[in-house]
Amino acid sequence: MKPIIIDDLLNILEYEKVRDAYRKDLLAYKENRRISIGPYITLTFENRRTMKFQIQEMMRAERMVHDEQIQEEIDIYNSLLPQKESLSATLFIEVSEEAKIKPVLNQFIGLTMGQSLFLNVGEKRVIAQFEAGREEEDRISSVHYIQFPFDTDSMEYFLRSGDSISLGINYNEYNYQKTLPPAMVKSLQDDLAT
Repeated sequence: MKPIIIDDLLNILEYEKVRDAYRKDLLAYKENRRISIGPYITLTFENRRTMKFQIQEMMRAERMVHDEQIQEEIDIYNSLLPQKESLSATLFIEVSEEAKIKPVLNQFIGLTMGQSLFLNVGEKRVIAQFEAGREEEDRISSVHYIQFPFDTDSMEYFLRSGDSISLGINYNEYNYQKTLPPAMVKSLQDDLAT
């Protein structure tokens, strides 16, 4: 996927003028890119469009106007874009009750080490690769950046079919699987085709 460059972004003054419409459009777009699996895990599939929005929001929140600052943000978010023949996602461990945050997070310690999160693509399984540094021996972050790297067969199947594609998690007692809706599959096929 083509990296984001500084010329792709609006300065904070121009962004402020269009932000409401821009956000509304992006949130509608992300509806077909967000999926919950079980009570605590949600994934949002990322691409150039979603990352550009994140950078614009960071520029706005941090009042970034200097090219060096903006480039640092671009570099961070470009590293989260899908790599060649892969899909990228942000995984959220979501807990709304404050008293449950630590116990729920603790049950996911070790999630990033194995093959417990995957896409079932026909007969193939595409295992999630987690970004390093978001888990320690005794604690885990609530936000993770992951890639789903496809081999040639699974990519061809995903692009050609769209049937029988599901997201699964099998970690300790947390075992769920959900079929990706057709609109989500189409949006992700667009990512893989670029």
